[in-house]
Amino acid sequence: MKSEIENSLVALLKGVQHFDDEVYQEHRELFESLADGQSPSTLFITCSDSRINPSMITQTSPGDLFIVRNVGNIVPPHGEMLGAVSSAIEYAVLVLKVKHIVVCGHSNCGAMGALCDLNNPKFDAMPTVQRWLRNAEAARAALGPLKAEDAGPETVKELAQQNVLLQLAHLRTHPAVVGALAAGEIALQGWFYDIGSGQVVVIDEQTRQERTVRDVLGDLGVKV
Repeated sequence: MKSEIENSLVALLKGVQHFDDEVYQEHRELFESLADGQSPSTLFITCSDSRINPSMITQTSPGDLFIVRNVGNIVPPHGEMLGAVSSAIEYAVLVLKVKHIVVCGHSNCGAMGALCDLNNPKFDAMPTVQRWLRNAEAARAALGPLKAEDAGPETVKELAQQNVLLQLAHLRTHPAVVGALAAGEIALQGWFYDIGSGQVVVIDEQTRQERTVRDVLGDLGVKV
């Protein structure tokens, strides 16, 4: 009798087999066109949460999104914790010449729940997680003092949205982004994705309020 670990591996491998046998064959021309390079339009920064599927949400194809995922969709300010996120931003902006950067938070985010109680002893066993989440700690200021018991759905939603705005501000500390913005070569946008309803809203940086995708498309002259 197979163990749970074996069963999950079998499911993954069967998925790969299905991709090889059917999905790839159906989209062979697309994958062959991508074999020698990429030219994505967007750097999409979102959470590592397994429930988030950027390509499904945006209805995009392989090659359209350059994706960065981490716990809490965090962008450390330039000079802080230089590493994968910073290098991905530089590469996306300076080499791939993306036209957009989207930071997307989401409902029921475990990282945002943890942010309510970062001094909890449970982090003694997760010092790296605790240090990482410090990059989102300033988002709490907009909500006032928070405790562990405050981490309900609405508080987590508000915190996730404030965190999106904070990470957009952090993006503006990265030299590559500053240069591209000054040259009018790039635009930044914050999103919030509600998993249960499937709704995505845009978080307006000026008003700090959410706007519907329909309204934003209207501003861009697109009839929907």
